[in-house]
Amino acid sequence: MEPLTVLVGPAAPLMLANVDTDVIIRIERLTTPPAEGLGPYAFEALRYAADGSPAPDFVLNQPAFREAPILLAGPNFGCGSSREGAVHALRARGIRCVVAPSFGDIFFNNCFQNGLLPICLPLQDIQQLAAEAAGGGAFTVDLQECTLRTPAGQVLPFTVDPLRRQALLHGEDDIASTLKHLDQIRAWQAQDRLGRPWAWPPVPADAPHPST
Repeated sequence: MEPLTVLVGPAAPLMLANVDTDVIIRIERLTTPPAEGLGPYAFEALRYAADGSPAPDFVLNQPAFREAPILLAGPNFGCGSSREGAVHALRARGIRCVVAPSFGDIFFNNCFQNGLLPICLPLQDIQQLAAEAAGGGAFTVDLQECTLRTPAGQVLPFTVDPLRRQALLHGEDDIASTLKHLDQIRAWQAQDRLGRPWAWPPVPADAPHPST
């Protein structure tokens, strides 16, 4: 994953409650394109009119927010079905941070596995951020300091689980974080193989090593 340390850019206000994963990415869009190709389908139902033209009222179609890396959202963002593609679609759209009062649990966890930072702030604070964001000014999300700075200079602190914060800062998912301890894992395996040989079936000579 690409590390996330400091993120600077406009914050697109999408202040809708209960935006579920099917709104973020329709299920049929997950059958063919790779994860990095899902950007054009993010928020498809909101983003396009019935004739397929861009909906002018949708915030991400507005010139000030077409390249916005930050999304301001309402409560329970990412609820609904378990769909990792929802995070892939947001990332492919260029969004690296979503600020909301609350998130769907599975979506929230998927964010950290795919390099997207979910920030929880009170709804009243986010409504104030949305009002300031309307001007298209640059916000700064600093994961090193765990602060969000508005264009007017207001600084709001946020909290992130320390292990997840470190993983985002270094661009690591759970597998990459685990492989950092590969020497200890191999040492334990060797010791356990001696103590419980029956638990370790023979490995074919041409089998790939687990770390490759």
